[in-house]
Amino acid sequence: MSALEGLADRIVVRGLRLWAHVGVLEHEREQGQWFELDISLGWSLAATAAADDVSLSLDYSRAIQALQRQAMEIRCFTLEHWSEAILNLLEQLYGPVPMQIELRKCHAPVPGFAGMVGVQRSRHHAA
Repeated sequence: MSALEGLADRIVVRGLRLWAHVGVLEHEREQGQWFELDISLGWSLAATAAADDVSLSLDYSRAIQALQRQAMEIRCFTLEHWSEAILNLLEQLYGPVPMQIELRKCHAPVPGFAGMVGVQRSRHHAA
């Protein structure tokens, strides 16, 4: 069961490309590389839809800009550590709303492998 399964409404951002210095190998942390992030935030959209009032919703542009800043500053070994920082940042912006992320490394340094690797994390499961 996904973290947001009990909540029908969501704000979704997919394919946010971020350049960061994250990786187990030294050259990954020194040179940096591309990552891709999807976020999903559980939030009732009924009031926003009825009133056509964006102030009643979650402003996803705040998350995008804050995540871009965070990516420029972070230096760590693992996607797991960075994903925790992402969840903390989203919680600072929006409070304890149901959230789910998928953080992917676009070019994992594994010989003969051309796909992506990543982690999926969630916080504040919907009731």
